[in-house]
Amino acid sequence: MSSSKSSTLRVLVVGESWIKHIIHLKGFDEFHSTEYEEGAGIFLGALADAGYDITYIRAHEVSMRFPTTRAELDKFDVVILSDIGSNSFLLCDETWHRSERTVNRLSLIADYVEGGGGLLMAGGYMSFTGIDGRARYQATPLAAVLPVSMLDRDDRVEAPEGIVATFRHPEHPALGGTPAEWPILLGYNQLKGKPGATVIAEYNGDALLTVDTVGSGRAVAFASDVAPHWAPPEFMAWPHYAKLWASIVSWAAGGSDN
Repeated sequence: MSSSKSSTLRVLVVGESWIKHIIHLKGFDEFHSTEYEEGAGIFLGALADAGYDITYIRAHEVSMRFPTTRAELDKFDVVILSDIGSNSFLLCDETWHRSERTVNRLSLIADYVEGGGGLLMAGGYMSFTGIDGRARYQATPLAAVLPVSMLDRDDRVEAPEGIVATFRHPEHPALGGTPAEWPILLGYNQLKGKPGATVIAEYNGDALLTVDTVGSGRAVAFASDVAPHWAPPEFMAWPHYAKLWASIVSWAAGGSDN
C-alpha cells in the first residue's frame, strides 16, 4: 500500500473490457467483424473526479501489466476487479504459452489484502463464480479474503423486472452518507456474507454489498455491476453514483475506522 493514507489514493482497476467477434449472416453470404469495447468509463470517471490516482488494466492486458511482486502491488491502496475471470490471472503468458513457473497473481492479491491492502470485487458475468461457473473465484486463493461465500455453480440472478436493495446498515461509513435508496438493478451474483462480515445491502436474503476486515486490510464485495447490463441507466445516472463508489473505495483503503 502507498506509504501515506493522507495522500491521494492510488487505485488499480482491472477488467470491464471485452472483444466481440461477430458473424454477420445475410442470406447465402456471411462476413465477420471484431469490435473492442470498454464498460468502465463512467465508473472510472467517478473515481477520477474524487481525486483518486487511477491505473486501469484492461482484461486483455492482465498477463502483461498486472503486478507480479508485492512491492509493485503495495504501490496501490485499493485493487478493484470487475467482470474479469480468474483464468486471466492464472493462465498468464509464462504458464499458458511457455509452461514456466511463475507467481500466482491471485495469491499475491490475497497476501496484499492480509497485509493491509484494500480489495473490491464488483459483480458481472466473469466475477465471483460467474456464468456457467467460469469465473471460478470460489476455487482460488481470493475465496479466503473475499467477505462472501460463493456458489459452486452458475451464480447469476437475472432480474429483468428490476430489484430494489434493502439495507441492514444504512449508516455504514462505506456508503458515505448516500441515500439507502438505490435505483433498480437488473441482476447480480448470488452471494452470502461470511460469518463476521457486514452485509450492508441485500435482496431476498442475498448479499448485495458486503464488507469485512481481513488481517490488516479490508475487502468489499458488490454483487451487481458497476456498468450495464445489470446496472441500468437509472443506476448509472443516479446523482449519488459517483459519491457511492468514491466512499466504498475510500473505506476499502482504510478511510474509516468503522
